[in-house]
Amino acid sequence: MTLKNFNEAVAVITGGASGIGLATAKALRTQGAHVVLADINSNGLRQAEQQIREYAPSQKGQIVTVMTDVTNESQVNALMQRALEISGRTDLVVTSAGVGHGGTIDLFSGAEMQSMMNINFMGTYHCVRSALPAMRRQQRGHFVFLSSVAGKLASPLLSGYCATKWAVRGFSSALRAELYGTGIGATTVYPAWVDTPMIHQETEAMQSLNIVAMLTPEQVANEILNAVLEDRSDLTLAPNPDIALIIQIMKDNPDKAEQLVGESYMRRGQQQTGH
Repeated sequence: MTLKNFNEAVAVITGGASGIGLATAKALRTQGAHVVLADINSNGLRQAEQQIREYAPSQKGQIVTVMTDVTNESQVNALMQRALEISGRTDLVVTSAGVGHGGTIDLFSGAEMQSMMNINFMGTYHCVRSALPAMRRQQRGHFVFLSSVAGKLASPLLSGYCATKWAVRGFSSALRAELYGTGIGATTVYPAWVDTPMIHQETEAMQSLNIVAMLTPEQVANEILNAVLEDRSDLTLAPNPDIALIIQIMKDNPDKAEQLVGESYMRRGQQQTGH
């Protein structure tokens, strides 16, 4: 059953101390939801709770913070149990905890890759596994999975990140089929670059990507809430015409899209080296 509104809904948000997670929590708070905020950053969680209270001081919904490492299954189970203690149900789970690192794959260590997969994909997986029993009993509920336009594109210097976001895409697609007719929905979100801490990393690899923010966390959060109410499966946010075009070409002709992106990457490298 599709959520009709968020008043008194119980919403669990991972990665809630900053970025899209925090913005989504604020947006839900203004609409009367109980917000269960999870993040590995305990100081950030305390600050986020205060920001949310100040953002919508007249709202009476509960704000619960739970320090959670989404790669740890037992911690995720404890998070979902805490959410159930509010009113005995879980209406919405938003998996926005994520990290991103770039670089050529031959300089990208196995440890970095494993860590990114554990957070971006296994964190999502653990949340679904833990929240599903309650949603099945309720015969309703909704998941929001944060993928990325990198989950629809071939992106040089982001091959590892792409792998994690394509994993979220494939998982969510299969899950929707598996949950068909149960009353449990899922929206997968594919935003272009959002103005979050991830894009401001000072690493050489991330700097070489010349990332330009195209969306604010607040824009993404508002779109997420609309998509949930409309029970949309795909929320792609690509305001840049070039990215939107490549996404369409990737859909129609993946080989051609990979070639175009590869040629652009090669030209950029030649210009930087003067060859």
